[in-house]
Amino acid sequence: MLEKLIDFYDKSHEVTLFVLILLAVYFLALNWVFFYRYFSLGRWVSKESASLEALLMGSSHVSDRSYLSHFIKSNDMISRELLDLGMYAATKESTKGLAYLSLVASTSPFIGLFGTVVSILDTFDHIGEASGTMSIIAAGVSDALIATAAGIFVAIFAYTFHQLLKRRAFELNSLIRMQGDALLLNGE
Repeated sequence: MLEKLIDFYDKSHEVTLFVLILLAVYFLALNWVFFYRYFSLGRWVSKESASLEALLMGSSHVSDRSYLSHFIKSNDMISRELLDLGMYAATKESTKGLAYLSLVASTSPFIGLFGTVVSILDTFDHIGEASGTMSIIAAGVSDALIATAAGIFVAIFAYTFHQLLKRRAFELNSLIRMQGDALLLNGE
């Protein structure tokens, strides 16, 4: 296995190796963003869920741990506009990291494809220098396609993580919206 990696390193073009390193960095960063945001949103959802449950059980105010409590404490009167402001702020906070995941999902296949094209061009260049048989061409193209596969691999995870975080943010925003509606109903 190590011999194959060393052989791949020796045969690959510098641009292809750079592309693979860049995609590895993308992959590590998107995993960090996803797990950090997923668990922090999970804790936030738990707090908002408990606050909503208390409101539905008859409490007249949101929990101090609720995101809306910061907005309600600053004003004497609860209004739809104030709750909407809290909702917008919560949406902004809960969707952090989604732009990065979207960017990685959309660009990594192209980065991988760029590495493949450069490697294929390098393979054809070397065929002209030596008597190229089909096995040399096949080996060069096979090694070149690793960059495309790596780009698609990273994009799959980035897109999946984006969708999971988007769903978690939607769930959180729904809980906050329901708390606001319950507060307005209790106040009337």
